[in-house]
Amino acid sequence: MEKQSNDAKKPKKQHSAPARNWVGDNGKIIEPLFADYFLSQHPMRCFQGRLFTVDGMIEDEAPLKKEIYEQIRYYATTSVARRIEHIMQAIKLACASEPPKIQTDRIHVRNGTYFVDGHFTPEKEYCMNRLPIAYVPEAPAPTRWLQFLNELLYEEDIPALQEYIGYCLLPVTKAQKMLLMVGKGGEGKSRIGLILRELFGSSMYTGSLQKVETNRFARADLEYKLLLVDDDMKTEALPQTNNIKTLVTLEDKIDIERKGQQSVQGTLYVRFACFGNGSLHALYDKSNGFYRRQLLLTTKEKPVGRVDDPFLIDKMRNEKEGILLWALEGLHRLIQNNYQFTISERTAANLKEAMEQGNNILGFLKSEGYFEIRQGAKCKSTDFYKVYERWCLDNLEKSLAASTFIHHLKDNQKSLGIVYDDKCIGTNRGFHNVDIALFLPVDVPSPWD
Repeated sequence: MEKQSNDAKKPKKQHSAPARNWVGDNGKIIEPLFADYFLSQHPMRCFQGRLFTVDGMIEDEAPLKKEIYEQIRYYATTSVARRIEHIMQAIKLACASEPPKIQTDRIHVRNGTYFVDGHFTPEKEYCMNRLPIAYVPEAPAPTRWLQFLNELLYEEDIPALQEYIGYCLLPVTKAQKMLLMVGKGGEGKSRIGLILRELFGSSMYTGSLQKVETNRFARADLEYKLLLVDDDMKTEALPQTNNIKTLVTLEDKIDIERKGQQSVQGTLYVRFACFGNGSLHALYDKSNGFYRRQLLLTTKEKPVGRVDDPFLIDKMRNEKEGILLWALEGLHRLIQNNYQFTISERTAANLKEAMEQGNNILGFLKSEGYFEIRQGAKCKSTDFYKVYERWCLDNLEKSLAASTFIHHLKDNQKSLGIVYDDKCIGTNRGFHNVDIALFLPVDVPSPWD
């Protein structure tokens, strides 16, 4: 009885800290040894300052920090949070390595690796883009997804979307196109973005196309991303187009800059999928190159009286494995066609119309009654521009700057059948093979004057 009483008076030990080889004789944590121990329990590699497992990038490091806390709580009594951050940095240094080589012959999925030649292996390797979706060859056809697309797009445009989604599965930019899908609003375009998130996971970035063009730090957000989705594309014209045109066709490293850091050469193979209620235009870039990089799809009008299904996205998410197979079918077709998309007559007409909306010089050059292309004729540049201004006045168009007008003619003189000459008429600059005298006097007053 007395022994039991004495035992009751002894203080009970609250925790029993297990012995660790990463604890020094003085009881302090040896960070390099702890990093080695932790990596033996959780194999990882660090690429570009981010931790990866064979299952892909670790988006949230909080669970790792929680486990580190549980391991060191008996040995770090002060500044624990700061010590955990130091240990995290030690772990990253211990497993730091060069990013794996970009592989364009395979797609890393949740349950293994799919090769573009059609075979699949459950083996995994470290990679920059592992999709969160499994490859299930026997997955049923995504009937609700296909029904949704038939209601949203014209039948002849669906193959182009299928090919583009498949195109984004690989880290390549060989097709040199960006997807634009425009409508009047309410058709359900944004549902596609949600399905793309199911397919691409953290390899997809949601942001603004305008930001990519105008913010010098935006490129850093897109490094090692397969896709950028802008589900509410702004309709105002871009002040410049250099960045977007470069990224759409990029096949090499490019300068990227992060706030407060020296710029470095980074790897970008991001593709763009943008959804909005109007075409994409440039404020100053009127070149064909800007529009040539666009794959422009238009949606059907929303039927009057259509009742939207609030559970539509959930139904389509349940078909994601089948949607992946559908996208792979598009990828194989695209590769077979040498990375040339299936462009319908409607899509080609959409792009032509967008080009004319963004550059009314094209509309003027198609007009009749203002000038004539005639062998041997001559026209001064200033007279040709005045005729263009009159056409704009007659058609409620805003005339572009004279320099833009002349540069467009000079850049396209071969296809137009005209020749620019610094001394076309006397000492005046102008164009050969352009005749305006037979059609419209240069100084005819506007009927509104």
